Formats: sequence, structure tokens, C-alpha cells
Amino acid sequence: MTRSEIMEAIKEHNVNFFRLQFVDIFGFMKNVSLPISQINKALDGMMMFDGSSIDGFVRINESDMYLKPDYNTFVVLPWRNKDGVNAARIICDVYKADGTPFIGCPRVNLKRVLAEAKDLGYTMNVGTECEFFLFQKDENRILSTRTNDVAGYFDVDPDDTGINCRREIIDTLEAMGFEVEASHHEVAEGQHEINFKYSDALTAADNTLTFKWVVRSIAAQHGFHATFMPKPVYGINGSGMHTNQSLFNLDGTNAFFDENGPLKLSTTAYHYIAGILKHARSFTAVTNPLVNSYKRLVPGYEAPVYVAWSGSNRSALVRIPSSRGLSTRTEVRSPDPSCNPYLALAMMLKSGLDGVVNKLAAPEPVNVDIYHMTQPEMDAAGVICLPANLHEAIEALKSNPLSKEALGDHIYTKYIAGKEKEWDDWRTAVTDWEINTYMKNF
Repeated sequence: MTRSEIMEAIKEHNVNFFRLQFVDIFGFMKNVSLPISQINKALDGMMMFDGSSIDGFVRINESDMYLKPDYNTFVVLPWRNKDGVNAARIICDVYKADGTPFIGCPRVNLKRVLAEAKDLGYTMNVGTECEFFLFQKDENRILSTRTNDVAGYFDVDPDDTGINCRREIIDTLEAMGFEVEASHHEVAEGQHEINFKYSDALTAADNTLTFKWVVRSIAAQHGFHATFMPKPVYGINGSGMHTNQSLFNLDGTNAFFDENGPLKLSTTAYHYIAGILKHARSFTAVTNPLVNSYKRLVPGYEAPVYVAWSGSNRSALVRIPSSRGLSTRTEVRSPDPSCNPYLALAMMLKSGLDGVVNKLAAPEPVNVDIYHMTQPEMDAAGVICLPANLHEAIEALKSNPLSKEALGDHIYTKYIAGKEKEWDDWRTAVTDWEINTYMKNF
């Protein structure tokens, strides 16, 4: 969009409030709300904020930072209409006081890695599939894990009030310009998925962040708490964020497609797969960033645990969906929706490009259910496991030089420090399970 188009939209939709949004290193959306009288200052990128108050940004003696809006992300917020008065938002990059992009801004960092891909002759297309739960609040409006539906995968439960909520979420997304392709009930009770069309990687990260915000906002209006926590309930499936990704040549052709190649995949696709598999253990701390993420990454609940690829096998980390032509893509199944999408895409793109640049050879596909393979069989196939917990994932991140190249020095250092603290807090916490298991016996 152009500045004049934004001003026309503001007038047409009677926008009186304006939100500038950005994201911190750990994936939390930040926001400053302005009256429309400040719109020109906002569009000029002159809105200043205190960067030292944002976790992982800067020290207090270098705190003045600016929000530079990306005009293409302007959108009116359908659920914020009140008596004909609307609100709008625009996503921003963070800049330093000297007018240069802030390297600790995850969106700026993803742009940097995408620029490296472009120098190699590629753009990246991405489609994310974020699963989520709709839970009821108790009589005091306290969060719970109760849900009133007993539906399963693709089921329709006439008593499930979450269906109406999901429909309004879709209506809201479409009003905001999303092209929603499908929605359905997921495997677990109270679990849902809404799929929207793929886009370029930066837009996909913006859309993923926006999607989570919309889901939570509309769910709250229906009396639900929507959560993207990877594993909120023991014994049932957790929520993933399967990430479909492909490289396109600068002429608009799909670099992963070869009509005459094995599985109709190009050599570039095989190199990319090899890069993803090589660095999978290293990027897991970013794609699966919580202590809770590793409660999902266990055998038996459809989440991938093993570093392997296949044309169709859903127990493998990387799957190749059946569509070909422009839709040829890899599906990386390990990420979960608690991740920072800008950092996750930067890590996966950098990993795949390492395979392309260095012409890494993809291993043989594993087309059997890996969950039922014996350890000797996995050893023979070269199948290794993803990290078992956040600590192991952090160590894998630290051991790989590509991690710092993908995240940049600032984000790399701050991210690891934050995640090591999170692990230590959990490691030293006394849980209800320990109290219930040990107190009466010891």
C-alpha cells in the first residue's frame, strides 16, 4: 500500500485509533496505540519508544528506538468497531536513533536472511498451519483446560460451541485480507486448525503473528481462552505449527519442482532437505522454544521426534506433500506455534540454504513408521532424535556456528540467555507432580 491509500482507507473506514505493532525476541507482540491525530508522525517512522523496557533489546543508556511502519501491513481491525468508529494496525521494524535498522529486531533479522537468499537467486514461500485449543474459563473466569466438545479429527460435534467461535475467527481473518483455505476440528478435544494460503516468508511471519492475535481476541469475546501452548493437556495430542516451505527462482518458477526428477523434486529440493536435516537439532531451540514444547515432541502423538524425511510418512520430521508444480514444497513438522515465526523461518531458511550452497546430499527417505523401528534399524537408516528437552536443544543451538549466522550476534546472545534462565527456573521448580508423588512416601 502507499501512504495515500492508507490515508484514504482511514477516512473511508472512520479510523480513529491506530496501533503500531512489533515483536520482541521471544515472539511476544508489542503495541503502542495512537489517536488518529498522530498518524502522520507514525507513518513517518518518528514514533519513539524505550527499547530498554523490551526484553532482550538494549541497555538503558541506548534506549531510544523508533518504529518504522511497513505500509503493506496496514489493516482495519474488524472486531474493534464501536459505534461506527474503527481501529487499524500496521506492523513495524525497529530502528535505532541513528536511523539504522536494529539488528535485535526479529523482523529485521528475517529480512537480512531473505536478502542472502535473494543474492543466491531465490525467494522463500511459506505456509504455516497453527493448531490451537479453545478452553473454557471457570465460574471466576480463571483459565482452565476444560472444553465442552468431545469431537475428534474432522468431526462435527453439535454441542461444540467452539464451532461458532471458529467461524467468527474465519470471518474476521477474511475481512482482514487472509485467504482461508480450510478449517477443521483437530485430533484432540477442544483442538482446532485454520489454514490460510501461503505467501512470501516475511508476509507469512506477519500473518502467523496476526493469526494468533485474532484467534485469541475473538475467542475471548466468546468466553473462551485460546492457547497456542504446545502441550496443554497430558495424554492427548499437542499443537504443532507444520511449516510448508519452498524456494522460488527470481523468475517465479518453483526451484523445488522438476518434472523429470525423482518424486518430481529438483536437486535443489534435495539439497534443501539435506540442510534442514543437518541442522534440525540446532534450530529446535528456536522452533520449539518452551520447556513445554518437549512434552509434545514425544512418540505416539503424531509429533515428529526423528530426524528423517519421506514422501508421505508423517512420523518423519520432513514430509513432501503430494502437490507438484508451483505447489511443490517441503513440510517441516516439528515447529510449534509458541515460536517466534520470524526467528523460526530465519533458522530454517538458513539451514536449507546451507544444503543448497554446499550441495549436501539428502539421505534415503524413510517410508516406514519410525515409531515402530527398533534402535538398530534406526541406526542403520541414520535416523537420530530431536532434543529431548529445552536444555539439550539450547546446547545443540550453541554448538552450531550456523545458529549465530542465522540469528545475528545480538539475538543469538539474548535468546540463549533468556532460554537458559527459563530452563533453570523450571529445573529448580517444585511441581505438583513431585508433591503428589513423593510427599506422602518420603
